[in-house]
Amino acid sequence: MSVSSSIGQLPHSSSGMSHSEWVLDSGVSHHMSPDSSSFTSVSPFSSIPVMTADGTPMALTGVGSVVTPHLSLPNVYLISKLKLNLASVGQICDSGDYLVMFSGSFCCVQDLQSQKMIGTGRRENGLYILDKLKVSIVVAAALTTVGLSSFCLSLLSSSFYLWHSRLGHVLSSSLRFLASIGALGNLKTYDISDCSGCKLAKFFILPFNRSISVSSSPFDLIHSDVWGPSPISTKRGSQYYVSFIDDHTRYCWVYLMKYCSEFLEIYAVFRAFIKTQHSSVIKCFRCVIWVGNTPLINFANCLP
Repeated sequence: MSVSSSIGQLPHSSSGMSHSEWVLDSGVSHHMSPDSSSFTSVSPFSSIPVMTADGTPMALTGVGSVVTPHLSLPNVYLISKLKLNLASVGQICDSGDYLVMFSGSFCCVQDLQSQKMIGTGRRENGLYILDKLKVSIVVAAALTTVGLSSFCLSLLSSSFYLWHSRLGHVLSSSLRFLASIGALGNLKTYDISDCSGCKLAKFFILPFNRSISVSSSPFDLIHSDVWGPSPISTKRGSQYYVSFIDDHTRYCWVYLMKYCSEFLEIYAVFRAFIKTQHSSVIKCFRCVIWVGNTPLINFANCLP
């Protein structure tokens, strides 16, 4: 079963725009572009019909990542008959914890996790034109349905990116050197710092789901974990440690242990420390119920 995508009606004043400019559009369901040269990789994806506002279908050539000096977007539809580059507000919001804001004269995109402004734009002739927009390609690929298909190569990928992949994702500086001495023919260089494959290969696991835990004050929630045994003991013979992390302040306390069985005693000391030094109590304590092969059957006795 195919999934349709939609494109809203655009003003006639948009016909004079540069092919490198991108419009931030809340009426389009996906990022879309007719410019194949801006794609770092394209995966054939011809089963999705793209419908305009008047019901006219447009052929979809493929899906890939777009990386330019001022813009990076994952999972972009390549549609050769399209007249404009369109950045979807909905897809940006689905790619992460982003806030998109519009005013009478400008627009901006903010990453709520880092509080950084990742995109800005201006209003011209009723359209919001992006000056820059940097959406994380790796994180977005892990959160969206297209996923790893956007990493595939095709003949539409730039020659620089193709050689980067053929040589085992070699460093950009090394590839530029080979291009400068003519070892790779007449090769035009591109910025590949946002190569999704390079970033994803360095991950031991995919990004964790975004936390929905919210603490309004210190000691509302304490996270705890026990690590060990260490192959090398400390000078005093400790092979384990237990950590206590406050969810609100991210402050961390670490206690060394010789044996896992010391956990309950250390927790009692830590709880007393919070009460006497900070005049507070631990409202919620989150930890594993097993330490090594030992169940914490007496843990309830340590609770206030």
